Amino acid sequence: MSQAPNLPAAITPVSYTLIDRDFDAFTQALGGSFARWGFAVLADHGLPQNRVDAALAETRAFFALPEATKLKYRLPVAGQRGYTPFGVETAKGHAHYDLKEFWHVGRDLPPGHRFRDHMPDNVWPDAELPAFRERLSWLYGALDGMGLKVLEAIAVWLDLPRDFFAATVGEGNSILRLLHYPPVPQDGPHIRAGAHEDINVITLLLGADEAGLEVQDHDGRWIAINPPPGALVINIGDMLQRLCNHRLPSTTHRVVNPAPERRGFPRYSTPFFLHFNSDYLIRTLPGCVDASNPDRYPEPITSHAFLEERLREIKLA
Repeated sequence: MSQAPNLPAAITPVSYTLIDRDFDAFTQALGGSFARWGFAVLADHGLPQNRVDAALAETRAFFALPEATKLKYRLPVAGQRGYTPFGVETAKGHAHYDLKEFWHVGRDLPPGHRFRDHMPDNVWPDAELPAFRERLSWLYGALDGMGLKVLEAIAVWLDLPRDFFAATVGEGNSILRLLHYPPVPQDGPHIRAGAHEDINVITLLLGADEAGLEVQDHDGRWIAINPPPGALVINIGDMLQRLCNHRLPSTTHRVVNPAPERRGFPRYSTPFFLHFNSDYLIRTLPGCVDASNPDRYPEPITSHAFLEERLREIKLA
């Protein structure tokens, strides 16, 4: 999609309160933002701020633990649950690792579930942080539920039934990532998160306490995203881009290092990566194919196979 010359270099927030007052207006505003930017800013998300703050406090407390303690929660399968230390994840195509460490919370599955061979149980730092499990499990569920509401609007924008995505993501390998970017003492080849696109369906990100998130526009410029308090940043991932044949783009983004006066401050953020069910076959939607936009992906692929391929590329598998 080419850039219209009169479009401002900013992403206009969409109020979540519209979803009940005027769903059509909500759909058009949200879908239009995704089509233009691959990103949307959702204001007035309505999540109880005291519960969000409690979850974020647990996040900070975990990353403040001694390194030896954190490493107790590193699992043999890199990156899927628990702790991933500093210096591991490397953006696709980049030589230098990202300046971050993180913790993953995944979906809990009952015994005997068909996905348990690749969706392991969560691990929890109960001994060190007894409230961590409850507070972060709540945040996982809250963002999972909000993601499904956003997908209702996306479905309608794509001329699909409103509940189209409900059966495709209810048991998805969705991940809540708790991110810690330590202070950056000096310039160097590494940045907090190298330019990349997300793997999944959509990502929901609570506003970070420090700046740094940037989105690459069609002309190559980098646009800073600084959402207002009480807002979520949401972006399209590669799985959804593939499904809809690029009607909604998965846009390149990054987290740059801080300005000199902010180098001594850490950055925390909590993206929720919403995924399709592992056995969902990502096959291009017929309504997103025409003579001017032929099918870019004639060979379908399951969500799990797509995820495994991409995790290997970023050194998390």
